[in-house]
Amino acid sequence: MIKKGGLVSFFETFLKKDPIFLDKKALQDTYKPEFILHRQEQIEQIAGILAPVLRLEKSSNLFLYGKTGTGKTLTIKNIATQLNNVIEKKNLPIKIVYINCKLKRVADTEYRLIAQLAKEFGKTIPSTGLPTDEVYRLFIDSIKDNHQIILLILDEIDQLVKKTGDEILYNLTRLTTDLKNIEISIIGISNDLVFIDHIDPRVRSSLSEEEIVFPPYNALQLQDILRHRAKLAFKENLVQEGVIEKCSAYAARDHGDARRALELLRVAAEISERRGASKIEIDHIDVAEEKIEHDRLIDIIRTQPKQFQLTLYSITLSTPKDNKNLIFTGEVYDLYKEYCTKVGLKPLTQRRVSDIIAELDMLGIINTKIISKGRYGRTREISLAIPKSTMPEVINILKESLSL
Repeated sequence: MIKKGGLVSFFETFLKKDPIFLDKKALQDTYKPEFILHRQEQIEQIAGILAPVLRLEKSSNLFLYGKTGTGKTLTIKNIATQLNNVIEKKNLPIKIVYINCKLKRVADTEYRLIAQLAKEFGKTIPSTGLPTDEVYRLFIDSIKDNHQIILLILDEIDQLVKKTGDEILYNLTRLTTDLKNIEISIIGISNDLVFIDHIDPRVRSSLSEEEIVFPPYNALQLQDILRHRAKLAFKENLVQEGVIEKCSAYAARDHGDARRALELLRVAAEISERRGASKIEIDHIDVAEEKIEHDRLIDIIRTQPKQFQLTLYSITLSTPKDNKNLIFTGEVYDLYKEYCTKVGLKPLTQRRVSDIIAELDMLGIINTKIISKGRYGRTREISLAIPKSTMPEVINILKESLSL
């Protein structure tokens, strides 16, 4: 415990300690390694598809699929950097534009995406207020006098399509139809492996895209990645034997997520440093896992729409204290409708609430199992996946958000 007025002394003492980290950035997801491990096959495929632009030929549209933490963004950014080096060296009329479609107020709507594109070419467009057709016209005006190829990388493209509809993909592919000197190739990145299967066939036809899937890393591949980054991040002999293996095992269990493995090692190191330990120990991994899971869960619940929060609140009220007896969709829906009146929300249909329950399951907040009731149809068995120690905090968050 820090004594009153002792913060200056605490901070000065902290500065005198030998830091655990040499370079903490090596464990952050924004870090760009010079070499990307276990993605050579994908790198070669992507390079082969994009190489024709160096001859000023339009490359195929390309979609990269894979779960979170499988190296999609890291790989395409690495390739884009190296491609840009050649473009600048040869002074070629090619521009690579990277946009994350999940960033709010940047590219999460069709209007904002095209406005952001125009900004990349020196045309400032107000963030709101113009008809979308006018925004497209202004963007085309900003590029029409140039002879160039544009490689447009759209990260989290499924989030944009989910929000705005698939017409935007059709519009982008047809954007330069009347412009003889401009070619646009789209590189889409998505965590949803079947996202493209659900778009309009006409739009899919206009894309004529090639697809590359990034498989999850296995435990041994994750160990290689962690060892490589640990050499950059820490001084020698600071990682206890077994720590890398345990981090990798946790992440391999969570769909081979390298980002998760790196975060786990970084948080474990921070915990070790705060405790004044001489090494990052296996016990620190367990504490880090619990902390990350808690923070992730709380953040997800806090940022859900009101209808999601009320559905979850109804599930928590329906669940027996021992959480041993399962509850069903119908029970949750009855309680949900009752509370809609109390919180001033318009009740959704039972089918829509059932969809929300499925999404809460996908987020890992609850567990569900569809069971058949014969001629009476199907229903979901529901149980909470929230640790008991976290439940009081979750309920308080829900009550506060719903003004209950």
